[in-house]
Amino acid sequence: MKTVINLIWKLRIWKDRHGQDLIEYALMAGFVAVSAGAVMPGISVAISKIFSKVASSMTAAASTS
Repeated sequence: MKTVINLIWKLRIWKDRHGQDLIEYALMAGFVAVSAGAVMPGISVAISKIFSKVASSMTAAASTS
């Protein structure tokens, strides 16, 4: 019975579209940052530091849940 309930919740997550906009904005921001780093090499170090901080935050959040 417990596995059936887990399966139902997983199917609900696949149909949930609330986070789709956030992901699209994050992808667009990443694309702009990478483009800016390619066009202006001096800014690429700052962008790299920001992405490293975001990546470490995401890793920490994933390991706590």
